[in-house]
Amino acid sequence: MPRVSVPVAVLAVCGPLCAAAWAHHGFGRFDLSTEIELEGTLTGVDFVNPHAYLYFDAPAADGGVMPMRCEMRAATVLRRSGWSEEMFLTGAHVSIVGRPHRDDPASCYIETLTIGDAPTVERYEQFTEAAPDTRAERPLRLPSGEPNIAGDWAQEQYLLASPPEGRGGLVPKSMVEAVESGEIAMAEVPEAGWGARPVTLTEAGQAAADAVREAPIEDHPRMRCEITSILFDWVFDGPINRITQSENEITLEYGRGLTRTIRLDLEEHPAGIEPSRAGHSIGRWENGTLVVDTVGFLPGILAGDVPHSGQLHVVERFTLETEPLALKRDYVAEDPVYFTDRYVGSDTVKPADAPFAVDPCEELTYRNYSREGRE
Repeated sequence: MPRVSVPVAVLAVCGPLCAAAWAHHGFGRFDLSTEIELEGTLTGVDFVNPHAYLYFDAPAADGGVMPMRCEMRAATVLRRSGWSEEMFLTGAHVSIVGRPHRDDPASCYIETLTIGDAPTVERYEQFTEAAPDTRAERPLRLPSGEPNIAGDWAQEQYLLASPPEGRGGLVPKSMVEAVESGEIAMAEVPEAGWGARPVTLTEAGQAAADAVREAPIEDHPRMRCEITSILFDWVFDGPINRITQSENEITLEYGRGLTRTIRLDLEEHPAGIEPSRAGHSIGRWENGTLVVDTVGFLPGILAGDVPHSGQLHVVERFTLETEPLALKRDYVAEDPVYFTDRYVGSDTVKPADAPFAVDPCEELTYRNYSREGRE
């Protein structure tokens, strides 16, 4: 793999965008076949989602300075990994190994980072230990008998692992050592609980999906820092969510800035629901499982480029597991306008390894770029 170490002003602008521009982390904007080395003076950091950004002034070919903006992981997962804004000392010398942006010579994707005299850190560096086992500290049931699902929850972090043979990838934090030793094969690693599930679209659904794919990237909800759906954003990019539980309602606060209220005192949805991204949810306990029925959605995107109409109907089943402590969600989504079958999936969250917070969101990677020539 070629490595380039040159003044940033002469970094080549690469070719047309590729279809992977929709993929996680925006890899389509970066040339993964080329490794670059950059250095300069740190000028600031934006701890935001879905990507945090490091700013520094690098020497340019003409003897001047090139202001650089380079992408890191989401603020939420950095925080969960023990990173903080205090690590980024303004005025410190910074050295970076990463990947160049295909269109913008003033941007890059950070693989390793050295700030001043501190040790070099990897993109997925962990400065915290595993989340403590809280089973002994919390009652598993409320006085009324229902499972206690209140608290801060997050999907286990997925980190980069390199097996002894073959291609590596993102694996659960608890499995990294076993994958890198060869004890667990990459094929045995569970997929992260986000992404599109197979679903067959109607003619209208296919037309809507085509429109999503052909629209400018900046029109996608995620590029505008909007919630995608109640399914997708529960675990995508590792947000920390909070559940508050009472006798008549349960509140789900998404780390992405969405709040849902599940009414336990209603047997039916009321008439005249005002459509929203969260929809209207009613719930009931069924043999220790919280069953949540949600309707009243605004038309939107379920995940990826899978669209949904205002007729979307979602049923979720939350089950508290105790060995180890985890909250599993199984879900089924039906949409008679856009789907010929059902969108089915599941995910699991564990006690969060950092406190709940809604980190600010500002997507800069895709800003002001069109999809022209991407395919």
